[in-house]
Amino acid sequence: MEISFPNCIHVVLMRIIPIFLLQLAWNLVFSQLTYIIPEESKHGTFVGRLAQDLGLPIGEINSRMLRIVSRDEKEHFQVNLQNGILFVNKMIDREEMCPKIAVCVIHLEIIVDKPVQIYHVDVEIDDINDNHPVFSAKEFNIVIAESRVPGYRLPLEGAIDADVGTNSVMGYELSSNGYFGIEIQKDKHQSELIELVLKKSLDREKEPCYNLTLTAFDGGKPRLSATTQLLIKVQDVNDNAPIFDQLTYEVSLLENAPKGTMIVQLMATDLDQEENGEVIYEFSSQVSPLERSTFNIDRKTGEITLIGDVDFEINNQYEIRVEATDLGPYPLSGHCKILVIIIDVNDNPPEMTVTSLSVPVPEDSPVGTTVAIIRIQDKDSGANGKVTCYINGEVPFKLNPTLREYYALTVDGPLDREFVPLYGAEIIAKDSGSPALSVSQMIKIEVSDVNDNPPSFGQLSVTIFVSENNPPGSHIYTVSATDSDISHNSFVTYSLMESVIEGIPVSSYLSVHPESGKIFALLSFDHELIHFFQCNVKASDAGLPPLSGNLTVNVFIVDVNDNAPTLFPPFSNFESIVTEMVPRSAKTGHPVTKIRAIDADSGYNAFLAYSLKDPLEKTLFSIGQHTGEITISRPIFESDRNEYKLYILVKDHGDPVMSTTVTVIIVLVETIQDITLEQNQKGTDYKEGSNANIYLIMAICVMSVIFLLTLIVYTAIRWHQYSMELRELKQSNLGSSIAGSWTYSMQRHYRLWLNGISAKNDLIVFSPNVSQPPANDNLPNHGYGTNSSIQLEW
Repeated sequence: MEISFPNCIHVVLMRIIPIFLLQLAWNLVFSQLTYIIPEESKHGTFVGRLAQDLGLPIGEINSRMLRIVSRDEKEHFQVNLQNGILFVNKMIDREEMCPKIAVCVIHLEIIVDKPVQIYHVDVEIDDINDNHPVFSAKEFNIVIAESRVPGYRLPLEGAIDADVGTNSVMGYELSSNGYFGIEIQKDKHQSELIELVLKKSLDREKEPCYNLTLTAFDGGKPRLSATTQLLIKVQDVNDNAPIFDQLTYEVSLLENAPKGTMIVQLMATDLDQEENGEVIYEFSSQVSPLERSTFNIDRKTGEITLIGDVDFEINNQYEIRVEATDLGPYPLSGHCKILVIIIDVNDNPPEMTVTSLSVPVPEDSPVGTTVAIIRIQDKDSGANGKVTCYINGEVPFKLNPTLREYYALTVDGPLDREFVPLYGAEIIAKDSGSPALSVSQMIKIEVSDVNDNPPSFGQLSVTIFVSENNPPGSHIYTVSATDSDISHNSFVTYSLMESVIEGIPVSSYLSVHPESGKIFALLSFDHELIHFFQCNVKASDAGLPPLSGNLTVNVFIVDVNDNAPTLFPPFSNFESIVTEMVPRSAKTGHPVTKIRAIDADSGYNAFLAYSLKDPLEKTLFSIGQHTGEITISRPIFESDRNEYKLYILVKDHGDPVMSTTVTVIIVLVETIQDITLEQNQKGTDYKEGSNANIYLIMAICVMSVIFLLTLIVYTAIRWHQYSMELRELKQSNLGSSIAGSWTYSMQRHYRLWLNGISAKNDLIVFSPNVSQPPANDNLPNHGYGTNSSIQLEW
């Protein structure tokens, strides 16, 4: 029977007012929203303004992926993501959805993401009167002994109506007669017992049988009804029916009871004798096929045993009606009811479902960030259905209970992808039954990278040595930095930090390749102009925001032997020949002249040696190897010639050796006057002997004073520079490179080699026993080993 939709709305409105307060209290405890719709509502029927009622902006429900999760996994309802209205997706039959349940409620979980939120919505399916009462048979045959006195009651099988409430069976009517009536009684379990009541005594001879119509009707609008025929036959003999010792038997049965378990032993007695008093037991016709397949009754003993499976989660109690019938010619029956209550046992482990998982998790996620939503269910009841959920092991996550059966897996500590990139969180759900049952599930949580690690060079500074006169654009060193992040957060580029070296930007000296970290010299260095400078290399990653690290690069310019010795006047003019006069009376060791030279290089490259080029055997003259002083090496003989031409070679100790040659003519004369006369005779430009000696002595004195002052000033300046360099090196924490730079600096203090220094001094320089700068294949080897020593003898 179809019922129009306006009538259904009218029914709902009539019913909703009496139960409003009760429903409101129910919602506060179990639900956030409750809607009521009539059953069999068509597709598209309006249920409620879901988004508005939940306080969700309509413009966000689509982007936040609002979705509905139903416990029975059937899509009875849908949400219009444009306007937030909840509507019926498919027609709902309340009798199919909720059989034998007075209040039919469909529980919905409304889940939205970004951030994750869960709302619980209950939709009550209101019953409509769409089912007629139904009798199990069109007619019932009833036998009543004529000896029954008025007031005798005979149980009848009532009608069944699939509807509930006022739409279910509300009453019965019996066709008009003077002997029988209908009464309805309720036992303590609120079960209705329909009885046929005898109003006055029967007389089989007057009326052997009765054909009555029994009508059952419900309370719906319009009212629906059903009828059946009662064929009552009056029995003349056997007027005592069997009687049970109890009208209702209550027994308990564990749901895991094995087959063959005895449920109850029935006992019925009959006051008649012989066949009229012999009793057999049978299930009533009201017992359903399901109950008949679950229980068995022994016809003779009345023993009821278990022959099937019982499940508390499917049916927690059974109501079995039994008849005890005698064997008389006109058998009489007694009736009883057995109420079998099923006791729950812990036979269902918890069920775990991950309804929402948000991975990977950024490593900078704050504590409390939701990673997953987990649903835990247990079909058992009581303590057997009480579930405890926890995480097994030490992980930076924890479980927080939310509404009903849901748990939120949230971040509970700092995350570091570089330390642990992947976590395995084992979720264990355990009930409180005995023995306890549990279920576990491993959730893999990947941690995503953020730019939280700057590039690192592994050291604060590095010292490199570059030989002077290097070709411009040559590769002198390679820097390398590492970044423990991944992807673009670990892509490192290099650059020079802006600085100035003696007023010139460092970018004019060096350049660094942004990707490989190779450092190139942009110009050819000259040790004589600059011997040390410092720069900083910056390594930056490609993260947002980018992070960087710095490396201090100390560059020492290594001297090479690229300067030949330079002579002091009067030997500075390489094209001129210097002539010296020596009297023949001079003794062995008499000084003739002294050659003075200097080398712009430093160290061994500036250590000069003087020698005769192609010396003759047993020559009259010799030259000091380190002083450059020419002296008479033997007595002068008469046979010695008057003029000697000496070729003096001045060379340094560099590799390769560089040298300078000067020519000195020595003339042997008898006296100083002879020198003057000879000069006049030869037409030379020499002045008179006495004046020449005076001028020569004055020049020597002036030159000596100037040289001495120059040496003192130069030494003071160099010592001050050395002190400043040593202080800068200490401040820059060069470590082991300071020792190497000390030897290097000491070399520069002896760049000036002058003939006026004392005759002989020894300088022994030992390289300190400290760690040397890291090896560099691109740097030249200058032979300064760790344990080597250099001895200079002047």
